[in-house]
Amino acid sequence: MKLSGTALVILGMLGRRPRSGYDIKQAVDASTRFFWAASYGQLYPELRRLEGAGLVTSEAAPTGGRQRKVHRLTDAGRSALLQWLGAPGGSIELRDELLLKLFFADLAPQTAPVALEALRRHHEQALRHLETIHSERGIPSDAFPVRVLDLGIGHHRAWVRQIELLAEQLGIDAADENEES
Repeated sequence: MKLSGTALVILGMLGRRPRSGYDIKQAVDASTRFFWAASYGQLYPELRRLEGAGLVTSEAAPTGGRQRKVHRLTDAGRSALLQWLGAPGGSIELRDELLLKLFFADLAPQTAPVALEALRRHHEQALRHLETIHSERGIPSDAFPVRVLDLGIGHHRAWVRQIELLAEQLGIDAADENEES
């Protein structure tokens, strides 16, 4: 069975502990969404597919009047997760509309400052958000999620610095753009 990215995120989250679909979504939103997002529309069909393939089991665990299922990995699911984790390689796909606008800014040079400022603002906001998460974490400093968080912080810091350098090279004053908006 070919596992989708959403399936892998689900197996990983369930590898940490049993969770409901809602709990998986909350965990994704608080962690991997910065580099691998998943919507409810992806999660629930994928949970059903994984259960049908024998990689996940579920049991009813209603809370109040709400129907709720708690999912957990089967031995086959844990094996599939470990096989993926141990396999070499992987893929990176970057889809960044702001960067795409900047790429084509030579077709309308007056748009370059707007695209550059939007890109800078995006990375600064992401940086602030990740730094807030980092300061609130109670995870041991050697835990892998914290190390990945550190990578994300470094990633956005580097982007902000490169955008500032590009603005200098293009003679664009980002501060002037901020004052106008």
